[in-house]
Amino acid sequence: MKKYILLFALSLSVFIADAKEPPVYTKAEILGDVDPSSNKGFDKIKSKYTTKSGIYLRDEVYDAFKDMWKDAKKDGVNLVIISAMRNRNYQAGIWNRKWKSYGGDVSDRAERILQYSSMPGTSRHHWGTDFDLNSLENSYFESGEGKNIYDWLSANAHKYGFFQPYTLFDDYRDAGYREEKWHWSYYPTASKFQRAYNHIVKYDDIKGFDGSEYAPTLDVINNYVNGIEMPPYFSEQ
Repeated sequence: MKKYILLFALSLSVFIADAKEPPVYTKAEILGDVDPSSNKGFDKIKSKYTTKSGIYLRDEVYDAFKDMWKDAKKDGVNLVIISAMRNRNYQAGIWNRKWKSYGGDVSDRAERILQYSSMPGTSRHHWGTDFDLNSLENSYFESGEGKNIYDWLSANAHKYGFFQPYTLFDDYRDAGYREEKWHWSYYPTASKFQRAYNHIVKYDDIKGFDGSEYAPTLDVINNYVNGIEMPPYFSEQ
């Protein structure tokens, strides 16, 4: 336990120091206003790694995933990407469909959607650093093949730079999205995007979709963009 407390403290100190660095990504990249098919730095994911067509990750994220996929395969674990980079327009389609389908008082509709879906302009998927694996149901990862996959990821993903940003709420993470056992993020790049997001993005940038007026009220930047788990492992690298 003392080891992990120390590692967390080291990781946090690095995070705070790096927060002073100037942003290295453009506002368009941070907000998902890019087309990965024509944007330098993205790779199209091959069919052996995904059930989807025409989806992308950043080069370094894809390379790290392929290394992880290969080693998982050796252990009898099959990792399948079912969602990767999503630009702001794509995310707006997801959000607006849910906005129209959810009933009840509009004042709490945004908060209910935010249990598992991001407002356009606030999703980690915009960055090309995050992906969803195998199933979008937590229950899948609680038994059988799904449990084997999740147990392997929990024990090994950090070796390749990946972590689960949305865990169960605890003393450290007490706001944001519900647990997503399928969602994994490449820390070395995603952490830079997150710092850039906090430098550049204002609530005036989060607009153009149903219910966008609730973004400031719900403090989505602090509670959702920054409402992630911060594991200690990466200070060892």
